[in-house]
Parts: sequence; C-alpha cells; structure tokens
Amino acid sequence: MTPALPPPLRRWLGLTALLAALVVAALAILYAGDGEPGGVDAPISTALEKAGPGWHDVALTVDFLGEPLGSALLVGAVLTGCLLLRWPRAALLVLASVGVSVVTATLLKHVVGRTIHGPDNLSYPSGHTAFLTALALSVALIAAGRLGLGRTAGLALVLGAALAAGATMGWAQITLGAHYPTDVLGGCCTALTATPATAWTLDATRHGRR
Repeated sequence: MTPALPPPLRRWLGLTALLAALVVAALAILYAGDGEPGGVDAPISTALEKAGPGWHDVALTVDFLGEPLGSALLVGAVLTGCLLLRWPRAALLVLASVGVSVVTATLLKHVVGRTIHGPDNLSYPSGHTAFLTALALSVALIAAGRLGLGRTAGLALVLGAALAAGATMGWAQITLGAHYPTDVLGGCCTALTATPATAWTLDATRHGRR
C-alpha cells in the first residue's frame, strides 16, 4: 500500500513543515490584533489592486475555487477521481489534509484577531490560500508516491505544486483586496505545516493497526 507521505520526502517535508509553522507563528505574533497593513503589505497590495478589470475577473474566478461551492466541486472532483482509481487512502489524504488546513486557518483567525476592512473581517491567515495549497500539496503527494519519485523530483513536484497553488490564490486574494500579502503567506504556510503532518499521522495510524 502506497504511503501517504512518500519515504524519500519525509525528512525534507518534515523540515519544511517545521519552518512553515515558525513562519505562521511569527506572523501571528507580529500582527495579532492589528487592523492595518504591515510595511511589506502596503506596496504589494497597492500594486496588485491596480490590476485592470480583466485581471479582476480572473481573480474572481480563482477566488470562487475557495468559496464553499467552488471548493466542494473541486474537492469532489478529486475525490471522485481517487475512488474511480480505487485509491481510498488517497481520497482520505485529500479530505483530511484540506479539512485540517482549513479548520486550523479558521481557528487561527479567531486567536490572532487580525482584521481587514473593518473589525468583523478576520484576515490572518487566509483560509482560501490554505485550502488551495493543501489540495494541491495532497494531490502532488499522491502523484509522487504513485510514480515512485525520488527525493529531488518528488520535492520539486510537491513543493512546486503547493507554491504555485498558494501563489495563484494569494494573488487573487490580494488583487481583490480580501487579504494582506502576509495573510496569504500565513495561509500557504498553514497548509505546508498541516498537510505533511496529516499524511504522517495517516501512515502512523496504518502502521499502528498492523
């Protein structure tokens, strides 16, 4: 049975998860209770929010993928593919990784209390970014395991997919003015922490039952 966390990637993804957790914690402490953009946020947000209407429409389309309906359709399509291929543990990895990442991001929002556009809009970390990053990362882990990729190719695929998804959703959130750049960085790092931990837990549970 293919492990959820491919053996050649375990050490390096464990290190990545640790570093990502440190980033999440550092940003949480730095921006706790804040309602204004940080020094890094302002110029990036200003530049991206000036995008023309065509780019704004693209950002809205990407944003839809993180909304309840869009995310349900996206996850549903991936789960259907896994089940048709008779990969139930792969489906479990996707579902668990996305769930843990989104729940973690939601809980952190209430703990950190950072806001944007008013006191009722909690912003750190970005749940949309955490969702898409976790989905891409879990699918890439499945592909790396099934293809039997080694450390270099596997890490390139897994981290490349995660960063591409995080950057795409992060760009959309900043362009729409829904999040600060540091919010989307926190969302991406939340998924980079939660997904390898979830995969490791699934493998440990499987071995524990033998």
